[in-house]
Amino acid sequence: MSELTDADVDLSFRLDGRVALVTGGVSGIGSAIAGAFAERGARVVVVDLDAEAAQRRADELGGGAFGLGCDVSDADSAQAAADAAVERTEAVDVLVNCAGIVDLAPAEELTARAWDRTIAVNLTGTFLMSQAVGQHMLAAGRGKVINLASQAATVGLLEHAAYCASKAGVLGLTRVLAAEWAGRGVTANAISPTVVLTELGRRAWAGEKGEAAKAEIPVGRFALPREIAGAALFLASGASDMVNGADLVVDGGYTIR
Repeated sequence: MSELTDADVDLSFRLDGRVALVTGGVSGIGSAIAGAFAERGARVVVVDLDAEAAQRRADELGGGAFGLGCDVSDADSAQAAADAAVERTEAVDVLVNCAGIVDLAPAEELTARAWDRTIAVNLTGTFLMSQAVGQHMLAAGRGKVINLASQAATVGLLEHAAYCASKAGVLGLTRVLAAEWAGRGVTANAISPTVVLTELGRRAWAGEKGEAAKAEIPVGRFALPREIAGAALFLASGASDMVNGADLVVDGGYTIR
């Protein structure tokens, strides 16, 4: 490989000619990321459990976007989605693992079913999609994997036993992928948001509970979906080519205390 110079570093934050697959891309953070990528020129593959909703979101994005139905917690479904995306686009350049769920309860009351489902979607789903899409990226010799973790990966949140465990696992997985794949052209990084004001987030953190939580964040507020999309855009762009195995924390300073 020839030595790079400053002139080789792309600071345009454009994604023209690139294909980005976003799981959980129908709503919330995933939808915001899909929109930001499309605005910057990417062809977006919207992946969601609801195939029809995925296609509707893709139609809104335009630019050759299309939707695929997929259960990320199922190995065959994940592989089928990855293969279908590559078949239609020739290569996936960016994978964003955003599909996730949260099931809250005190640890002593959390059901085994809730635990299993949370781990299956948040952690196993991230692994299965990374593996399925990553195989194609490694064959092509290039790619970027972006995994949505959470501030819950590094601090303990009340009633979040399964969620905290799943997101801590996502960070561990991301570091292993980064170590194993970067030498073959594929980087892996994570994003750890605080509470994000998606439709679900607004409902879950309304009222006194939300005000108390915001008081613990140095900037004094929750994040907007588009702010998380901005972090994802950086990690998807050429500006982040030297960033590998990182956890980009977007929490207003919550975890520094």
